[in-house]
Amino acid sequence: MNTPAASRQGSAGWLRARLIGRQEQTATGQTLRFDVPGWPGHRPGQHLDVRLTADDGYQAVRSYSLAAPADGPTVELGVQTAPGGEVSPYLNDVLPDNAEVEVKGPLGGWFVWTPQLKGPLILIAGGCGIVPLMAMLRTRRAADPTSDTCALLCSVRSPQDLWYADELSAASGNETIRVVYTRHAPGGASRPTGRLTASDLEELPTSPKTRCYVCGPTGFVEHAADLLQSQGQPPDTIRTERFG
Repeated sequence: MNTPAASRQGSAGWLRARLIGRQEQTATGQTLRFDVPGWPGHRPGQHLDVRLTADDGYQAVRSYSLAAPADGPTVELGVQTAPGGEVSPYLNDVLPDNAEVEVKGPLGGWFVWTPQLKGPLILIAGGCGIVPLMAMLRTRRAADPTSDTCALLCSVRSPQDLWYADELSAASGNETIRVVYTRHAPGGASRPTGRLTASDLEELPTSPKTRCYVCGPTGFVEHAADLLQSQGQPPDTIRTERFG
């Protein structure tokens, strides 16, 4: 696909977004920062649509989670390269700095957390499903990290697959962070590799007052939500977001 012609402001709601920075998270995942004049702001957990337009008029649209709290016209996306995909390989490997795409958003109001929602918080991520949860964690840290208990549980194949490794290396305030590995664990790891189990959730602050957010591949999300319920977590306190 050629460089998108973002100046073609077609349907209402699309805004021009200029790439101003990128950071590699894993071998196949990156965070991309865009300057979006007119961006209305967003809440942690929301996403946006990205539209690419080729020179011949062909268009492709994909949705990406917002990885950081609202910051004026700057938005940060998490993009995992999908093998054989049209949009994610272009964004991660081809789109040059200062090039423009079009975005629409923010979108989604169900999978959202803000500091005004009091009570313990559980965040469970499978792989790149951590992206919208990172927006929640960063928002919480900026607001009052000592107010309520927060636990983040990440499930990844190997240490090389962990997004935001530096930020997650140290908990902040009343917060716990744990990473479990399904295929390859680092040296000295006490937990054997394997799928998430009920024992991995035993120390999470489950309670009727706890809010839970689970994001990742469909199978992982369904499995994690079932495990939470097996620990006594009420279903109506669990919100999920999944990708196929």
